[in-house]
This record gives sequence, structure tokens and C-alpha cells, in this order.
Amino acid sequence: MNTINRISRKGLVLLAIALTGANSSRAQQQEQAGISPWGKADEIGTLNMMSDKNNLALFSKIKTGKVYDLGVEYFVGMPGFTALGDPAYQFWLTHTPRGTIVGDITKQGKEMNRKVSYTGDALSMYTHTGTHVDALAHFGLNGHIWNGYTADEHLGDRGWDKSGAEKIPPIIGKAVLIDVPAFKGIDVLPGNYVISLAELQQIITQQHLQINKGDIVLIRTGLMKYFYNDQEKFMNNSPGMSMEAIKWLVEEKQVMTLGADNLSLEVLPSGDGKNWLPGHTYLLAERGVMFIELLYLEELSAAGVKDFLFIGLPLKLRGASGAPVRPMAIPL
Repeated sequence: MNTINRISRKGLVLLAIALTGANSSRAQQQEQAGISPWGKADEIGTLNMMSDKNNLALFSKIKTGKVYDLGVEYFVGMPGFTALGDPAYQFWLTHTPRGTIVGDITKQGKEMNRKVSYTGDALSMYTHTGTHVDALAHFGLNGHIWNGYTADEHLGDRGWDKSGAEKIPPIIGKAVLIDVPAFKGIDVLPGNYVISLAELQQIITQQHLQINKGDIVLIRTGLMKYFYNDQEKFMNNSPGMSMEAIKWLVEEKQVMTLGADNLSLEVLPSGDGKNWLPGHTYLLAERGVMFIELLYLEELSAAGVKDFLFIGLPLKLRGASGAPVRPMAIPL
């Protein structure tokens, strides 16, 4: 009996080791950049769900001329990722009416420069500043981005030649707003608050929201309350979505894209010791889902608009990992 027990215990240990190795192997296999079902040349992932037919059907459902601007203003001192070494938004004048008169850089003479005033300006910033879309090249896994592209083969001195921001088409689709703080009766979610799958499903059920394949889902945390006047509160310990909630929207509801009014859609810090931004790598690298961050959803929330046509026009920045976008919502 003792011999049998010893063998059984040894067998159990070996089985446990084997299962642990298998689970570890599966986990590693799962955290790999996905290969596109839209073909070897795909660079836009789930945005392939868009079609002219769907766009026409959506435009025909517009019932009002009201348009909500979902973009933030750009200004010196605005929140940014300077803690990661990225440049802050900077803006400066290159020409002024008075300076043109004094310097006559136009070579038109003082009389003409007094008559025709001339103002010009320039700016510099990190491409992920303000309301922006993350391109599929933004985050990868184990040396690969979406559809198997690698930095060794496709990242040059002028950016990515695959899946850069210039490849992102106008983003058009039926959208649904999930307004978490409004549902809870508060202005803004507390720092590091995790929007769970259960809570997400509760809101969807109680507010009778319909999320269909190919839809766009926008999440409001209320964090925009701090965007213009409290950069520290806005940047630190952002509330956001849990991985379970993100995966459910992508895998079960098959949404086309996501967006939120916070820094990164997902909660920060993530709490995942093996991946500091698991939502980013899952969406961009594994699933080919681009998403929009720092959306201004306050007016949409105040008006109680839940279903709308979303239109977002990203700047075509060649080779970039992301781009500013001017989004709008038109109620359906």
C-alpha cells in the first residue's frame, strides 16, 4: 500500500508539472500577434467590417441635424505622456502681424504688410496626445505586430511601412455609449476603478442597449472632468475596463472598435505583473482592433444620447503608431 501511495503521489506530482507546463505553453501561445482573417496584406484589422452599404444604411437613419464634437482641445500644458519621455504639446507663433511689418519677411513692404495682416504658427507633440486613435503598429507581442509584421522587416527611420496611421480609413459606424458614472449616479469614477464584465452587462441590460456585430462601443468614465484643470488627477490611476469586459465585447459581441474618455481604455495600473498594458496588446496585436482614447463624451452624456452614428477622421501620418482624430456623433 505504501508503495502504491508513493507511486500515486509521484504520478500526481508529474501530472501537475505536465499540466503546469501545458498551461504555461497555452498562455504563451495565446499571447502572440494574431494573423488576419482578411488576408496577408491586411493592415487595418477589424475596420475591414466597414462597407459602403452599411454606411449608406446608417446615414439614412439620421433623424436630426445635431452633431456632437467628441474631440478635446489642444493647448500648452494639456495632459500628455511626458513621464515616459514623450514630448509635451507645444505651440508657437512663426508670424505675427506686427512682426511682419517690422521684419518685412514677405518682402511686400510696410504699407502692404499694414494692410494685409499675416499670422502663422507651428506645433509639435507626441502622436498620442489629445483625442487620438491607436494604429495597429502601436503595440506588439514577442517582436510581432498584428498580422505577423515585424519591426526588423517593416520599421524604418521614417516609421512603419505596415499598419501605420496613414492606412487608417475614416472610421464610420453605429455606436453605443456606455455611461458608467451616470448609471452609478456619480460624476466620475474613482481612481483605478475597474469596470467589470458584470457591471458592463448590467448597464447594457438595464438601459436596453443593443450592441451588434460591427458596432462601435464608447465607454465614459467621467475622467474628462479633470482634463482641462487637473492634469495630475487625469493622468494618475485612471479608471478603466477590465480585461474580461474588453474580451467579451471583442469576442462575444464582435464589436468593430472601442473608445473611451480616459488615457488608455483599460484600467491603469493594470495589475497584471506579466503585461503592463494587456488591453493594448490584446486589442492591437492579438485581435487587430484599433481604439480611440481621450474622447470628450460629456455633452453626449448630458444629452442622454446612447445610440448614434460615429464618424472619426484620423490624420494620415505616414508610418506613425497613432494619430489625432476629430470624432463626431450624430444621434440615430
